[in-house]
Amino acid sequence: MGFVSRGFVGRPEGRERTGLLPPGQYDIGGGFPVLSAGPTPRTSLEDWDFTITGEVDEPERLTWQAFQDLPHEEVTVDIHCVTKWSKFGTTWSGVSLDTLLDRVETSADYLLAFCDGGYTTNLPIEDVTDGRAWMVDRYDGEPLEAHHGGPARLLVPHLYFWKSAKWVRGLQLASVDEPGFWESLGYHIYGDPWREQRYAGD
Repeated sequence: MGFVSRGFVGRPEGRERTGLLPPGQYDIGGGFPVLSAGPTPRTSLEDWDFTITGEVDEPERLTWQAFQDLPHEEVTVDIHCVTKWSKFGTTWSGVSLDTLLDRVETSADYLLAFCDGGYTTNLPIEDVTDGRAWMVDRYDGEPLEAHHGGPARLLVPHLYFWKSAKWVRGLQLASVDEPGFWESLGYHIYGDPWREQRYAGD
């Protein structure tokens, strides 16, 4: 398996912010590393869609235009990568997962996000509702670039950034927690940076 890490600039010294930095992390400063488990998918907006399937009353499908027509929010958050870098004050725009999940009826407790390129990640639904997660399509006021997950990606800032999956095309809702790509390869099933839940057993 090849790993893409273009953009990683190493550890800047003396940038830690006491109380804001999870244990074992360092402030990357102005950088934004690009880390992926394979080549960058590129899907045209005409071909892009987003689906919600699984344990729902009826499957939901949105085209890119239908997604754009939903209310968007701008959020500024800190993000924390399992590779130990953190970035403060990142600004994104997207659709709250509350808005998306309100479009279906479900009693599911978990979801599996699936993406172009075959990547998946699992999340408890309680961790992506109540204003805690978004499907974002803009970063710093600009359309989200493909190497950062565009046209749209998850943003779940209170968990390690691998949970904020790139190139997301849908959510599969279920009553059972199913490990995603990295979780099945030994990463933690949940991924709380404040508890250093990097790997299974942490």
